[in-house]
Amino acid sequence: MLSVEDLHLHFGGIRAVDGVTLTIESNTITGLIGPNGAGKTSLFNAIAGVHPPTSGHIFLDQEKITGLLPHQLFSRGLVRTFQIAHEFSSLTVLENLMVVPGEQPGEQLLNVWFNPSQIRQSEERIRERAHEVLQFLKISHLENEPAGNLSGGQKKLLELGRTMMTEAKIVFLDEVGAGVNRTLLKAIGDSIQELNQEHGYTFCMIEHDIDFITRMCHPVIVMAEGKILAQGSAEEVKANREVIESYLGRKTTG
Repeated sequence: MLSVEDLHLHFGGIRAVDGVTLTIESNTITGLIGPNGAGKTSLFNAIAGVHPPTSGHIFLDQEKITGLLPHQLFSRGLVRTFQIAHEFSSLTVLENLMVVPGEQPGEQLLNVWFNPSQIRQSEERIRERAHEVLQFLKISHLENEPAGNLSGGQKKLLELGRTMMTEAKIVFLDEVGAGVNRTLLKAIGDSIQELNQEHGYTFCMIEHDIDFITRMCHPVIVMAEGKILAQGSAEEVKANREVIESYLGRKTTG
């Protein structure tokens, strides 16, 4: 699905991403872990077009996407969420979903004047899809609630719902569990797994909750100091001495 070749992202003398090469297979949930400052979010930002990489190559379905802007990647099916949810706080939950699809007829001024029926039909289809997403995520009871009133976990569910309003091929989730209580985190995890297993979504997620990563992800990729340190199953990377030293800051013995 996605491949990264010798990717670098430098900020002055800081090598936030330093020669990363990796692949993400279709229909997988890949975990990306590492200590704070390892370069995980910087890697996401380079892949998702937030910061153009200093050098290297990125391919989506064998098509080169290096340096494309976020809206261009969005149209190609590459979507990301953020550690801090980016909801439209004054819009309702339903409205937050309905604004996601691109190239809606109502965005064209001439259509407002000459094709109002086309706009109504499009909005009805989008509204129907939004209701399906809310039902899937089990938050239909919140559809008329201003998004700014949601809890942190509910906002993460809304972020996940916004990705479902697109023709997403691969979704990058940045700390989906941050600030989320265990009950909602289980609900989020269940939704991600169902989207992966039954609807063919491919995910890559940054997460610090190792138990959540162990439950959700295979493979798991470990970063440290801007580089790939290890990769494999969750159990394999948790047993890796270099990974233990990176997290704990000490040498292992034996």
